[in-house]
Amino acid sequence: MTTGQAWEQVKFDENGLIPAIVQDAVSKTVLTLAYMNKESLQKSLETKETWFWSRSRQELWHKGATSGNTQRIVSIQMDCDKDALVVQVVPNGSACHTGAYSCFAGELLPVEEAEAKAKQGSDRYAILGELEQLIAAREAERPEGSYTTYLFEKGVDKILKKVGEESAEVIIAAKNRDPQELRYEASDLIFHLLVLLREQKLPLDEVLSELERRR
Repeated sequence: MTTGQAWEQVKFDENGLIPAIVQDAVSKTVLTLAYMNKESLQKSLETKETWFWSRSRQELWHKGATSGNTQRIVSIQMDCDKDALVVQVVPNGSACHTGAYSCFAGELLPVEEAEAKAKQGSDRYAILGELEQLIAAREAERPEGSYTTYLFEKGVDKILKKVGEESAEVIIAAKNRDPQELRYEASDLIFHLLVLLREQKLPLDEVLSELERRR
């Protein structure tokens, strides 16, 4: 289906709007829910950055036009009824007007502790996804005093240096036959590698897909 054909199938509501769920294409975190009309959707398609319709101000707005926190569009998908959109983006900074990485922070119905533990037990690698999302939030929000903020502000050369240092530490720990030291250093290496992947905007999912392909 071409963009033109898809465009013709979009169903706007009686106010000429369609809800757009904005999702980080890398960490898969839901960033915000906004609304588009025909003009903002067209501008989003043309510029490859998010444009929305403000229901409160009754005007078109370009995300990040004043804050600099733009969102580069990777893909736009319609749901089965063609009356809702999912917009996957690479964000340049925070999505929320409060300065938070995502607008979705408060819990209306907290997950029960037992349920959370059961979920964690069913996915032994869940911590990697959680860590990927946390690193994405640190990059966007840049909280003062955060080590991850420090790495992003220093840039790719610093991150690469840390990946190299931690790789060497893993080698030394393995040569020393020290399981506790190896566990500690391997954790450091994985963390810094995830920071590097975020800096490069490469989703962990793509690395896992490559491993699956090689298998």
